[in-house]
Amino acid sequence: MLIDLNGAGRKSCPLCPEEKFKACYSRKLRRHLQNLHWKVYVEFDGQKMCICHLPCRHPKPSQSGDQVLGRHVAHYHCVVCSVTIARKTDMVSHLKRHINKGETKSSYSGSQDVLFEEPETSSQVYEIMKELDTNVQLFPMYNTPQKSETYFNRKMKSNRQLVFCSLAVLAKEKSPLECLDAFGATGITGLQWAKHLRNAVKVTITDISEICVKMIKRNCELNQIQVGPRGIEDVAGEFKGVPITTVEVTKMDANVMMHLRPFDYIHLDPFGTAVNFLDAAFRNVRNMGIISVTSTDTGSLFAKSPNVTLRHYNCHIVRTEYYKELAARMVVAAVARAAGRCNKGIDVLLAVALEHFVLVVVRVLRGPTQADESAKKLRKLVHCQWCEERVFLKQGNMVDDTLPCNCHGSLPGKTAVQLGPLWSGPLFNTGFLRKMLLAAVQHSMADIQPLVKTLICESDCTTLKPVIHGASAFTNQVECGVIIKTSQSEEDSGPADQSGKRKTVEESRNTVKKLKSDSSLEHPAFYYSIHRHSMRGMNMPKLNKFLQYLTEDGFRVSRTHFDPTGVRTDATLEQFKSVLTKYSIPPNNISATEANTPSS
Repeated sequence: MLIDLNGAGRKSCPLCPEEKFKACYSRKLRRHLQNLHWKVYVEFDGQKMCICHLPCRHPKPSQSGDQVLGRHVAHYHCVVCSVTIARKTDMVSHLKRHINKGETKSSYSGSQDVLFEEPETSSQVYEIMKELDTNVQLFPMYNTPQKSETYFNRKMKSNRQLVFCSLAVLAKEKSPLECLDAFGATGITGLQWAKHLRNAVKVTITDISEICVKMIKRNCELNQIQVGPRGIEDVAGEFKGVPITTVEVTKMDANVMMHLRPFDYIHLDPFGTAVNFLDAAFRNVRNMGIISVTSTDTGSLFAKSPNVTLRHYNCHIVRTEYYKELAARMVVAAVARAAGRCNKGIDVLLAVALEHFVLVVVRVLRGPTQADESAKKLRKLVHCQWCEERVFLKQGNMVDDTLPCNCHGSLPGKTAVQLGPLWSGPLFNTGFLRKMLLAAVQHSMADIQPLVKTLICESDCTTLKPVIHGASAFTNQVECGVIIKTSQSEEDSGPADQSGKRKTVEESRNTVKKLKSDSSLEHPAFYYSIHRHSMRGMNMPKLNKFLQYLTEDGFRVSRTHFDPTGVRTDATLEQFKSVLTKYSIPPNNISATEANTPSS
């Protein structure tokens, strides 16, 4: 089927380049095909995938950016998704994954001679993903960053929605906003901003990969979004219909883009750590702007690679029961140091640490005074490795005298270690979270509403639903069972200031005071796990009952999103254990109680 071997004359191999295998007669060509190509085939659904030596796989660029010659290797073409894989065992495993997903229909034609990067002529091999009414076109192997440049992670949906809600809150304070999605990939984040917020934002999506830029422009066309002003000539002839809005798509390094232009909102979501981009982000961000940082290097953040943690974040940490909050405070500390180098301070609006990422959203406050206040909140943490009691170290205190536990006196050797430096301030802003919940309700984001409600209770350190007193200053709106605070003066004041001029010193001070009044009483740092400190051989109470017992004893208490079994409270570990021991029941008492219960 590849070539007619019965004809006369010399013929070249259809699966090898001419410089590697010269044209020959049919007898030699048949032996070449049988021994080299057909001998190591992979069979799937009655079709045989022979090994190919053509330059189908594009060589990866070197560190200098030049294409490396002579790097074309033998490979297989998948008949389902047209991806190229070098090893036979990898191709067999790849086909098994297709079978497990129920994908057995061939969607690749060997007659296509187009390049893999051109989505216009080979769109049938792509997958269309829809999220928040936004369509994106994805390459095959999109969920494997090592095999696809346009990486798309389905598990980061909650991250994208939290970032969207934070931008929606800022768009109500000031409009229009200059927004930057510094790592576009498929462009899903920036396209959601533009499609739902429309004229309230001016979105710029940038990526250093040319393949990603082409894919972003293609996704803009799928969502009826015009590319401009720089790239408008690329799609002017292909775009049909009336565009919803305009998005600027550029091929540029993120650091270069943030140094060249100022922005009101910057979103950093690189693959791995984001510390290499923080200095450039704070260089040109406008006053009272917002920077959201997503870090996915969970190995270093969750104390699995302490040497990498020390290298990237300049922090010493160990594995603790509260390692997720430790990771969030470590990222906030890196953000605060980067802001201080630019004479700017930060107000932490949100810090979330889930299984796959750590998200930190901060508001930028200009001025050396604000930078000094943020720097004062960077402290060392004293951690007891025996009982896991912890407290932030104040300047001039001895390590063993700081901890409230008595492990250093009753046990031989040193039991306390210093961790950090870490962010010792609050991780949540209650007023901003309430506005985020309102934005989530307005844009029908039902997936993250329970998470935002948990964050609101955690920021207030209460198990009750947030209730606002004083109807003269704020109105209460009940959405999904939670009372949301909305400022009346904000609604009656009319449109936001769009002059773009710098605010005076008095206006900046008033804004900072308003932000401080927006955030309630600071929540206690860190949390205790009820399973970690339970007594062996005793049945501990249910978590909700235990929270009620702590509240009755006069402690502030709430659940935490960092750990489903964690309790955030202002009680010390000794007080926490005493209440837990008081209401724990031996197993024999439970069986006796069940035996004495009359049966129906």
